[in-house]
Amino acid sequence: MNAGMMNWKEHGRKIPKENLDRFIPNRSAMDFDFAHHALTEALIEARDGKKEEALELSPSKEAYRKRLAETLGLNRTRILAFRNKPQPPPHSHYYSHHQQQQPLKPRRRRIPQSCSKVLDAPNMLDDFYLNLLDWGSRNVLAIALGHTLYLWDASTGSVSEFVTIEEDQGPITSISWAPDGSHVALGLDNSQVQLWDSSSNRKIRTLNGVHHSRVGSLAWNNHILTTGGMDGMIVNNDVRIRSHVVDTYRGHTGEICGLKWSGSGMQLASGGNDNVVHVWDRSSASPTQWLHRLEEHTSAVKALAWCPFQSNLLATGGGGIDGAIKFWNTHTGACLNSLDTESQVCALLWSKNDRELLSSHGFSHNHLALWKYPSLVKMAELTGHTSRVLYMTQSPDGCTVASAAGDESLRFWDVFGMPETAKKPDQKAAAHEPFSRVPRIR
Repeated sequence: MNAGMMNWKEHGRKIPKENLDRFIPNRSAMDFDFAHHALTEALIEARDGKKEEALELSPSKEAYRKRLAETLGLNRTRILAFRNKPQPPPHSHYYSHHQQQQPLKPRRRRIPQSCSKVLDAPNMLDDFYLNLLDWGSRNVLAIALGHTLYLWDASTGSVSEFVTIEEDQGPITSISWAPDGSHVALGLDNSQVQLWDSSSNRKIRTLNGVHHSRVGSLAWNNHILTTGGMDGMIVNNDVRIRSHVVDTYRGHTGEICGLKWSGSGMQLASGGNDNVVHVWDRSSASPTQWLHRLEEHTSAVKALAWCPFQSNLLATGGGGIDGAIKFWNTHTGACLNSLDTESQVCALLWSKNDRELLSSHGFSHNHLALWKYPSLVKMAELTGHTSRVLYMTQSPDGCTVASAAGDESLRFWDVFGMPETAKKPDQKAAAHEPFSRVPRIR
């Protein structure tokens, strides 16, 4: 026995806790009363000939005898047992494989094919290179119509005329809400950038000398307002200080028509009329030198969207004859995938709740399309606009999308469903006032 155990150890095998001889029965698994009955009954039947009599029973009596034996557990054929039987499932006498609980299929979300609300938007500029629509963190949507900025409060449904720019300054060419949802930046046709306080309805600052022509793109990164102009320059402005220009990015040769900061605030994506996308990294040794220069689009790039669930994933859309949505790894600069939409791509929005991407299009489709990521299967087409859908923005809760088009209409779509949990207002964003020192600077 000792030699046997040594051989087990030498081969690295674990010695089982049970007896090594599988032919030794397990007493705890046997019913000795039944074993005694089975042995003695067989002897009695052989001696008295009752077995032959049992064969002469009627079919009904034979069936009754079998059912009785099953109920009393007397239909077993084995006497010896070598292991314990597995525990029967609960309520095993009612159990059926048809009654097994099937895994629940994922509920398919219903995507409304029509808009939930339509508002008139007269004097909406039909210009691909501008950005005239934005939805702030306090649930107020801003839309620029010619020289006038209007505010629509989604909580109350009220519309108000906020400010009208003078004729020699306008029209308004870009708008962007600050993270606090109270201050809004306006880019103008005369190269000025104005900062307004929506709570007090007053202008708190004008940024002069930043660009030499109209400002068509704006993007906030905390207290930094990034501006892009027709002059091809991108400028970081610190709104807290008098000398507000802190960085200048040079690399585009055409008008800047798209600017987007990543969720981390460390990378900036810019798209231009030169068909180029640049990725800039604030953490690099030369932050004003582009990290990646992406030149695969064949038309102007206005549509830019950072993925909310994968920090280094950037989606870009080409206008004009390009019509492609491309997906980039901004760590390596590699193009991960490309989708031909066969239509001018004007804007892109990621869902905050699902792995989905919404695109708005101009000629020739003039609609919105919802895509599943990463399969890029088209989930829905949203129609209603009769002209190219140039502008899109998303509500703070991520459920509703507003789109504006050259047909002078503003439409609302409940395309992204409901969030998993009701999101509370961002207390930190509301408390943070990046403009607290600005009124003292004139």
